[in-house]
Amino acid sequence: MSIMTVTNLSHGFGDRAIMNDVSFRLLKGEHVGLVGANGEGKSTFMNIIMGKLEPDAGKVEWARKVRVGYLDQHSALQKGMTIRDVLKGAFQYLMDAEAEMNEMYGRMGEVSPEELEQLLEEVGTIQDLLNANDFYLIDAKVDEIARGLGLADIGLDRDVNDLSGGQRTKILLAKLLLEKPDILLLDEPTNYLDESHIEWLKRYLQGYENAFILVSHDIPFLNSVVNLIYHMHNQQLTRYVGDYDTFVQQFEAKQSQLESAYKRQQQEIADLKDFVARNKARVSTRNMAMSRQKKLDSMELIELAKEKPKPEFRFKEARTSSRLIFETRGLVIGYEEPLSRPLDLKMERGQKIALVGANGIGKTTLLRSILGEIPALAGEIERGDNQFVGYFEQESNAQNDLTCIEAVWNEFPGLTQFEVRAALAKCGLTTKHIESKIAVLSGGEKAKVRLCKLINRETNLLVLDEPTNHLDVDAKDELKRALQAYKGSVLLISHEPEFYRDVATEVWNCESWTTKVI
Repeated sequence: MSIMTVTNLSHGFGDRAIMNDVSFRLLKGEHVGLVGANGEGKSTFMNIIMGKLEPDAGKVEWARKVRVGYLDQHSALQKGMTIRDVLKGAFQYLMDAEAEMNEMYGRMGEVSPEELEQLLEEVGTIQDLLNANDFYLIDAKVDEIARGLGLADIGLDRDVNDLSGGQRTKILLAKLLLEKPDILLLDEPTNYLDESHIEWLKRYLQGYENAFILVSHDIPFLNSVVNLIYHMHNQQLTRYVGDYDTFVQQFEAKQSQLESAYKRQQQEIADLKDFVARNKARVSTRNMAMSRQKKLDSMELIELAKEKPKPEFRFKEARTSSRLIFETRGLVIGYEEPLSRPLDLKMERGQKIALVGANGIGKTTLLRSILGEIPALAGEIERGDNQFVGYFEQESNAQNDLTCIEAVWNEFPGLTQFEVRAALAKCGLTTKHIESKIAVLSGGEKAKVRLCKLINRETNLLVLDEPTNHLDVDAKDELKRALQAYKGSVLLISHEPEFYRDVATEVWNCESWTTKVI
């Protein structure tokens, strides 16, 4: 049974086409992975089917009474609400039903026998709804999901206004899972989850009986939870049965067949054109030449998709730093409350260290403390000499009103416009991306602009806070290769073992020194 049908959908931004005549049908219980390179339109497609964006052409139709849940990382959480309040809000429709039922009970002593019979029937219907949805187990359900995503560790009575962006996204995800809609729309849900909670979400989605559409660049995660892939490529959406690895094999085989057919057709066209050119002027062969020309004119040409630029990251390296990168003695990090016990840590030149562990335990705080951006609560930090630091923040909304060219040119005014364009193109951005405002770019394209600034600055120490968030597979692989080739030192936060294990010479599990309950 189809629960959503998309017909002849087209959309673009200005003269940049995103989708052209796309059709799509989602069946009950399908677990779909929506994949494609950064900027191909995955988030745009999700916004269109949710009604947040009006398409240029085409329509989206939902089956009647379908409940849809969308993980919107920009949803606001109201100040004064606790985590528990927000999570219980997933059952608001049941609470409203219970209130309506209680109001009916209150009226029963004042109505006629006929009205009483009608009220009893309506009360019975509502009671069936409450029982079918485990209304009397709401608190147990809230606790189960909260534990699975690590929210119980934060404290369910905490005000949501006091939480980090990642923690707030976890709350939105938990609420969405509690709502258990007929279709879940998840746009990169693992970006703010640590390894143990990604594992929990994986198990949850494997057993999810309803349908979902998942946008993710985390390939092991995708492979473990989806049974269908929809690939956004060259303004089209193509369906593949199986997991991501199966899709890659089928897509590469299809591309190989298309290229072979294209070469054969081009050879045939060349032969026909040559025959026509040699024979159209001679009376004896003119008819044959005209016949070949007709064949040429009616031929349906095979077109190869224009090759998307693949990113090429090469970090510029500054002169060598001193042997000591940093050493901490009795360092306690945090803001008002300590996030760590006293730390004695040391990093030396050439080390590539991955910081891992649950969200909210202070990994980013440690980076910012070491860089001197926030003061330590206690202890001291000794930094080495001759350090040229490149810092990649987890999220940044700065300069969103500038174009990509302006944002990079502001940082490197000595470059020509041609050199700025070339630098951005090397990061996998097309001319249309380069001339667009940063605000209209996808999360992955914005990350590539920030990486462009980073790789063109001479550094000998890279401090990277979850640099793979939003990056597509090609960009992630290229970043891994570039970090492996980098001769400087690297301090990296990552929740993706597939990424950091191939880069890091050492892994520090920050859960071993946090004051937080894990």
